[in-house]
Amino acid sequence: MSLASCTAGQVPPPQPATTTAPPASEAATFTFGTAAHPRTLDPALANDTESFRVSQQILQGLVGVDPLTSEPTPLLAESWDEGDDGRSYEFTLREDVVFHDGEPFDADAVCANFDRWYTFPETARAAASRLPFENVFKGYSDTPEVSLYKGCTATSAYTVDLQLTSRITGLIPALATPAFAMSSPAALEAGAADDLTESRDGSGISRYGQAPVGTGPFRFVSWGEGDVELASFDGYWGERGEVERVVFTTITNPDSRARALTAGRIDGYDFVSVDSAVDLARNGLQFLQRDPYSVLYLGMNQGFPGVDDPLFREAVAHAIDKDALVDGRFLNGTKPARQFIPEKLGVGNETVEDYGYDVSLAKDLLERSGYDGRELPFYYPRNVSRPYLPAPEKAYAELSRQLTEAGFNIKPVPVDWNDSYVEAVQQSGDRAFHLLGWSGSYQDPDNFVGALFGTYSEEFAYDDPQLFSKVNRARGLPPGEDRTEAYADISAQISDRIPAVPLAFPISALAMSPRVTTYPVSPVMNEVFNRIDLADVEPLPTPSD
Repeated sequence: MSLASCTAGQVPPPQPATTTAPPASEAATFTFGTAAHPRTLDPALANDTESFRVSQQILQGLVGVDPLTSEPTPLLAESWDEGDDGRSYEFTLREDVVFHDGEPFDADAVCANFDRWYTFPETARAAASRLPFENVFKGYSDTPEVSLYKGCTATSAYTVDLQLTSRITGLIPALATPAFAMSSPAALEAGAADDLTESRDGSGISRYGQAPVGTGPFRFVSWGEGDVELASFDGYWGERGEVERVVFTTITNPDSRARALTAGRIDGYDFVSVDSAVDLARNGLQFLQRDPYSVLYLGMNQGFPGVDDPLFREAVAHAIDKDALVDGRFLNGTKPARQFIPEKLGVGNETVEDYGYDVSLAKDLLERSGYDGRELPFYYPRNVSRPYLPAPEKAYAELSRQLTEAGFNIKPVPVDWNDSYVEAVQQSGDRAFHLLGWSGSYQDPDNFVGALFGTYSEEFAYDDPQLFSKVNRARGLPPGEDRTEAYADISAQISDRIPAVPLAFPISALAMSPRVTTYPVSPVMNEVFNRIDLADVEPLPTPSD
């Protein structure tokens, strides 16, 4: 997408210390301001935007994403064929690919990765909630009766047979997400990838998670305090592009990111705030909008006294003025949400309950629920921007005002994002409300309602076996009208029982300096920097040149 002015053998163990990178000209260095530190650079154990933003430069999966349509496209797999009524897939792999450590990319490497994901130990899985493998395949080797993964077989050097216990209609799009990228099996072993014995920002991480090895256009160089450096991989099988060196630098405040861009200290950043957008335009900087593909929601913990009463949750739904919340706090184009499934997936909301803003009704429902005025701890994040939440403090302030007006006794609980905010709100605890969202990573309704409500979670303490059964059934239906209707019915049931309140489908945007002439904007954030064009920089040679 062209940019326009403001509108829219024995492998030594990997070490997190700095490695040698050839000098890159300043003109061929791309510096990107991130909103938070990555949690890990091992994508299979990540579930956050900033980890995936870095890891997708280094590692690739079997399936890619079309930059125009966001549909699946061949990447490390040249092609695939479905068999056995959706219970098996044969992948034919590229034969010209090597990992950054010189190890071959082949069918054995692919199966080593799948089998690693399937056999993750509990200690590794506990490092992050909602790991993508579990979201897609539903279980691991210690719960084979639940897991949809059956096995992986290398039928030839460059042919893989992936077997499932039942159909996963969204499997191919899901495999295009960064979490299913291929790591060098030798590097995984050398870096003890599943042993989270080291620590960063208070979270467990392996040596491999601090120095990953993939097949992508950039190789890992270093991860210091607040910065990650990558270098163009001269053995990359595809087009290397123009960027020789990438630096990710963490700047948590959106206004500080804007100032750094204006001053020329960075070349681009993500999650532009409403307050910064006008100044960016005034300074001649570029403002690039993504199509909305995330949802902001107010979570409710039914394990907290009183929240399990349906009348209480209905009172919450009627107390929120979504239009007022969106106005002035989110970029133009952000829409209030009635359901958790984005519009572009084509699942209608005609049967979804529309809880209109009605303070009087909210007060009446709250009284009928027997609410006794006790304090309601409301968790919200600080010092972060997310695709669904560019300014958390401002969104919290408005929601707190609205809920207080309706009679709720709100107790603010601000938690720094880097102090394990996500873990705090996705486990049991003394929490009534929390502010969070979900960013879609592939085009399938299961990526939203399946991930959020397809099974019991401590985040909502919401146990609905009937809903879980409907999600499991819908996941395996072939594409078509029946599947769309099944997800519409799921969406209606979620709206009826209100485990959480969908608030908005936010527009997210990036800002770029004038020297960035092309940037690969993607609704699913598949933004790999070898597709960046820089003014007055020539493309790097490919291995065949």
